[in-house]
Amino acid sequence: MSYMALYRKWRPVTFGEVKGQDHIVQTLQNQIISQRIGHAYLFCGTRGTGKTSIAKIFARAVNCEHPQNGSPCNQCPSCQGILSGSSLNVVEIDAASNNGVENIREIREQVQYPPTEGKYRVYIIDEVHMLSTGAFNALLKTLEEPPSYVIFILATTEANRIPITVLSRCQRYDFKRISIPTLVGRLKELTGAEGIQVEEKALTYIARAADGSMRDALSLLDQCVAFHYGKLLTYENVLDVLGAVDTSVFGKIFRAVAEKDTRGCIYQLEELVMQGRELGQFVNDFIWYLRNLLLLATTDDAENLLDMSEDNIRLMKEEAGLQDPETLMRYIRVFSELSNQIRYGSQKRVLVELAFIKLTKPAMEHNFDSILQRIQDIEDRLEDGSFALPAAAAAGGMQAGAGISPPDAGQNAGRNPGQGGGQGAVPGAAPAVYSPGDVQPPRQVELPPGQLEDLNAIRNEWGKIIREVGGSVRSSFRNTVVEPDGESCLCVVFTSPEAYAIGNRPTALGEIERHVEAAFGKKIYFKARLAGAGERFDTIYVSKKELEEKIHMDIQEEDF
Repeated sequence: MSYMALYRKWRPVTFGEVKGQDHIVQTLQNQIISQRIGHAYLFCGTRGTGKTSIAKIFARAVNCEHPQNGSPCNQCPSCQGILSGSSLNVVEIDAASNNGVENIREIREQVQYPPTEGKYRVYIIDEVHMLSTGAFNALLKTLEEPPSYVIFILATTEANRIPITVLSRCQRYDFKRISIPTLVGRLKELTGAEGIQVEEKALTYIARAADGSMRDALSLLDQCVAFHYGKLLTYENVLDVLGAVDTSVFGKIFRAVAEKDTRGCIYQLEELVMQGRELGQFVNDFIWYLRNLLLLATTDDAENLLDMSEDNIRLMKEEAGLQDPETLMRYIRVFSELSNQIRYGSQKRVLVELAFIKLTKPAMEHNFDSILQRIQDIEDRLEDGSFALPAAAAAGGMQAGAGISPPDAGQNAGRNPGQGGGQGAVPGAAPAVYSPGDVQPPRQVELPPGQLEDLNAIRNEWGKIIREVGGSVRSSFRNTVVEPDGESCLCVVFTSPEAYAIGNRPTALGEIERHVEAAFGKKIYFKARLAGAGERFDTIYVSKKELEEKIHMDIQEEDF
């Protein structure tokens, strides 16, 4: 007897054998039990999720002489005839090769004759979205008012291509992708029944590679078993057959990317190519790996979302901390674009190498994502002291006195003025720098205690705040000064019109407000303004008590 592929041999023949589509199975069983059977059904979903299998089970169930809880008995003459393909009550049509008007006209002629045996004539039209416009129009009238003994089951992977006039005449059922645990459970059943020895880790990888398709999972298993027939099917065997890459390699590559080690990335890719790994599969798996890192970096309980060991999760948490979430999202976008290109590319290796160069050399790109990463790289180098201006340039900048110091300076100038902080030392503002022609000392302004407390608290942490908010806030709010603007309100002063255009948006200010409320437990509102030409930023804000102590006299307020 010739060999039959696993996905054909183990096709479900009862509703109870269908996996992962419980919501659809239960509904159809209830319809059969209660005899509330519709005349037209539309099964939508990705490949290999059970659309055709359920359609065939349903066709047997409605004609079964002894149905069992809504499922066919598969023993009566009607069920046996449909299973063997000899029954005229069930007609399967492949719309991909029978998509013309004449094919639909044949169906319209056939439905005029009732079944010679059984209750219903069932027409299963697979890939129905391939029908021509004329064929859909020819089907409409029959689909809307078919004879009482006719049932249409339309199956498609692209429901968006079906005319709305057809959709409105059908009961629609959306088939879900089958989960990895469900796939693994079914694969365990089949390998046990077939006497195949296999590691559970190997089955888990096959299930993940199947991308929610039971048919794909069985086909991949069939392929791997054939290559290692009669032996224990291990995880490494599966990787070899499918041309896939072990997850530990992804960690090495990601660390090389995080360190901007282009040479290391290319070297790792060279090893994968020499091992015969399939680059398209590598790109898809690396996207999934980056997705897991992003979940660990942004979600509190990501461990419950990831199906992996505690050791792997601990290692991936360390790797997730090497880059911020915005950079991880850029990596995913670059490789998602690569996934679309590599499908039709003739030079796949060159495309993958180009993607790694984009990740490690953002200066070579000129899109918004790469510019943000370049700005962040500069900020990181400024913070750790690995980037410094030449002495001459720094001196020239000090002489000119132009610009405002970065907000990070606020953490070093956090002392109150007049307490050893130096002349004009204000948290979050630039040190006062005077040219020889300056004669006016810094202006001192008294603030109520509550406003002064809020101002100092925010100024002392201003650099940390904008770093933690990240994104466009981190890049546009760097050279800014925080000023008081009334009770529970602060104003952010920008010197760059470009930065002001970004920072003045309600969404940006709202992010700052939400972060401050979460970090300090205070509801502080923020405004923004653009600094005027020649405006000084050396104002010293003090409390009434500090001002009295400084001038050694009481201050009397007079009404004018």
